[in-house]
Amino acid sequence: MRVLITGVAGFLGSHLAERLLMEGHEVLGVDDLSTGQQRNLKRLGRYSRFSFLRADVRQPLEVEGPLDWVFHLASPASPPRYLKLPLETLLVNAEGTRHLLDLSLAKGASFFLASTSEVYGDPLVHPQPETYWGNVNPIGPRSIYDEGKRYAEALTVAYYRVHGLPIRIARIFNTYGPFMDPEDGRVVSSFIVQALKGEPITVYGDGSQTRSFCYVDDLVEGFLRLVEVDYPFPVNLGNPEEYRVLDLACLVKELTGSSSPIVFQPLPEDDPRQRRPDITLAKQLLGWEPKVPVREGLQRTIRWFKGAVREADA
Repeated sequence: MRVLITGVAGFLGSHLAERLLMEGHEVLGVDDLSTGQQRNLKRLGRYSRFSFLRADVRQPLEVEGPLDWVFHLASPASPPRYLKLPLETLLVNAEGTRHLLDLSLAKGASFFLASTSEVYGDPLVHPQPETYWGNVNPIGPRSIYDEGKRYAEALTVAYYRVHGLPIRIARIFNTYGPFMDPEDGRVVSSFIVQALKGEPITVYGDGSQTRSFCYVDDLVEGFLRLVEVDYPFPVNLGNPEEYRVLDLACLVKELTGSSSPIVFQPLPEDDPRQRRPDITLAKQLLGWEPKVPVREGLQRTIRWFKGAVREADA
């Protein structure tokens, strides 16, 4: 296949691209490098079937040649990043999604939307199935990402209903692994970097809020299984094993052998109290569930971060 991946210099985009390249496909990667990492492009540049286009998908793309799939992964995804780029985040999920849907139509390509568990907001239903409509504050600080993705889902399904465009929608829960941006402010990367540097590990609130953590290889496998089925509605992809944030901090301390103290800061506005996917649909439809235990995945991730931190300090 020849596929286009937006957000290719990001954490998930680069992992998806590398998996497809390893399987022999041709990948055209697109990124404006506002939050993506040059190290990810360097890694992908080893493959002769990879090409890169620096572009902002908030503007229409001109792409030569055929495409089989368009994977839309472009968007700031961590709260610190999208809070710094509110208008950009809204527009990449609104106008960017529209331009890429139009490109898919023009090329006769199928369209894959990387959505998010953030569409569930601060959920009142636990765990969250795809049938749950969510509890989102539409004007809160996190709404720029939450509502941006909700709109992207609505627009994608509208193109399916109006134009018959083949679509897939993955609702991604917290994912971690090697090649995360050490400075993206997400809980796993922040805890690991703080622990490795001997800095205080910052837990917001009392740490009783829960999250689920899926290793990146498992998530990419879910993506590729979703591509293979004809199902045009959202599918949860995440690890149903639930962790308190404080327990995750303690586990990172243990695995890094760090003496960092754990410190507590006020909980940000609209921060979800709980988050856990119901993956019944993914099991039935895709035969998919995560295989990598959190402890093992964190060990792999920490090994990579040790090198990244040394490189940054050099």
